[in-house]
Amino acid sequence: MIYEVKQTAKASALFQGWEETMILSCLQGIMGRLYSAESPASAMAVLGDFTFFAGRVSRELISFKPKDCTQDFMIMVGQNEEWNHAIAEHYGAKAAVVSRYAFKKEPNAFDRQKLEHAASSLPDCLEADLIDEQLFYLCKANGWSTDLVSQFKDYEEYRRLGLGVVIHKGPKIFCGASSYSRYRDGIEIEIDTREDHRRQGLAYACGARLILECLKRKLYPSWDAQNPWSAALACKLGYHYSHTYQAVEIHGY
Repeated sequence: MIYEVKQTAKASALFQGWEETMILSCLQGIMGRLYSAESPASAMAVLGDFTFFAGRVSRELISFKPKDCTQDFMIMVGQNEEWNHAIAEHYGAKAAVVSRYAFKKEPNAFDRQKLEHAASSLPDCLEADLIDEQLFYLCKANGWSTDLVSQFKDYEEYRRLGLGVVIHKGPKIFCGASSYSRYRDGIEIEIDTREDHRRQGLAYACGARLILECLKRKLYPSWDAQNPWSAALACKLGYHYSHTYQAVEIHGY
């Protein structure tokens, strides 16, 4: 039997040493949820499109889908190869093993002067603004930009927990950098650019502005890259590569 973990301290030992901010969001009770089987030897942390598994491999946990999880896509990350193998085996043709890129958590690694220069490198016809209520709902209204704010139920929750920047021209948005999730000491960054405005330096400018805003607020802007292009952007912004790890993408979850 699977149950939701309310006393998160019981699960924290299983995730110890795992530098993943979305796990912290769940453990700190800020966002996401924790689940376990009747035996506390394994646990899973679920936040948005991500599920993290720790402890002893549990096929019961792997097959469990929370009732409020309505999407048909999930990125599952096991604590080790045994977990990932079990996940891929269970989901079969729905599963695709992919590589993701982790970066060191170094609050003092950023060159503020370089970031300020990058943040100001926009064409005169475009504006970069913090996400307010109007921009929040504009992000939600466009399919490509939904993930910038999708983990917050409404603007009030985003205003309280989130932080983001969009590049726009009036009501048309072209790029955004925002908090996919929030934990006590920082955010996990999500960056998206409208397809017809990619490779124009917008993500670089937008990411730089968000990092600066985080530093002003003493929040750490955590970055985890889905692909080599995102990894290259992270390095350009001042992050230092840590390691590549495996995840399993589930299509038709």
